[in-house]
Amino acid sequence: MIEILAIPPLATVQDLGRDGHWFQGLGRAGAMDSLAHRAANLLLGNDEDAATLEIPLTPAKFRFHGRQAFALAGAPCGARLDGRALPRVWAGMAEDGQVLDLGGMSDGARVYLALRGGIDVPEILGSRSTQLREAFGGLEGRVLAPGDRLVPLGNETPLLPGHGLSLGLPPLRREGDGAITLRALPSTEHDDFSPAAQQAFWSTPYTVTPQSNRQGYRLDGVELTRAEIGELRSHGIVPGIVQVPGGGQPIVQLADSATMGGYPKIAAVIAPDLWRIGQARPGDQLRFERVDLAEAEKADRESDRLFAYWKRDIAALVRQLGSWT
Repeated sequence: MIEILAIPPLATVQDLGRDGHWFQGLGRAGAMDSLAHRAANLLLGNDEDAATLEIPLTPAKFRFHGRQAFALAGAPCGARLDGRALPRVWAGMAEDGQVLDLGGMSDGARVYLALRGGIDVPEILGSRSTQLREAFGGLEGRVLAPGDRLVPLGNETPLLPGHGLSLGLPPLRREGDGAITLRALPSTEHDDFSPAAQQAFWSTPYTVTPQSNRQGYRLDGVELTRAEIGELRSHGIVPGIVQVPGGGQPIVQLADSATMGGYPKIAAVIAPDLWRIGQARPGDQLRFERVDLAEAEKADRESDRLFAYWKRDIAALVRQLGSWT
């Protein structure tokens, strides 16, 4: 069990989301950075979908009650276990009474804390994720607070090296680029925008504004105008869709996206790059790079290969550790 001593606003329990209920008007929820969430679970031998604690914009502090395994992955935050510095991505053991401190994030916006077997909260509609808007899932359907205690689902101690286990995450930004690049496909109303707006969207960076949350990021940059005039009927939207309201500033729909909306859609960020938005904070710049379906499928395959490599290497290490015991 871990006890929360200090936690920033909007920290929640999340897994990979609640699929299959879009037609009922219920969005997916789930981890904003699914890559870090899955990495933390893999390090502990958990199912990739196991519930973790999503912590936005640290600092945070936890006390362990009982000896147990845990893992961290996501934004670098100067994590320390009883004063011992930990890598950005790490899995290891905590002893009874030890305190885990997560300092200020030097880059990125979220870190994920995993426990062996996942976090023990009720499974509702096939997921343990917190649906903040609907106030269910996770821990009592709410954000976490000091004094809350989280219990691991797993009882077995995983095989881990004495110094812990780590792995490398892909870089958030391309080398030499201050903006976060997001690969995207043109969406349904893309060609309704003026040629100048299309050119601006694909060539100039947009800044994440403070009016951003798990539902969507509001961006600020070149105003995007439509060549076509008129209202749109409400239509289905999903995480990654880039909508443009009447003011001309884009909104990227994210994990807590609504299921319907009437704003025109200029683009859709591909799934393998959604984790990068999850690590963007207000003031960061986003740059959209146009890709086609073939390039999007290639990115999916590359993402699958990365997780396959991680699984292979972790399994090989666990087999080796097992042969020594």
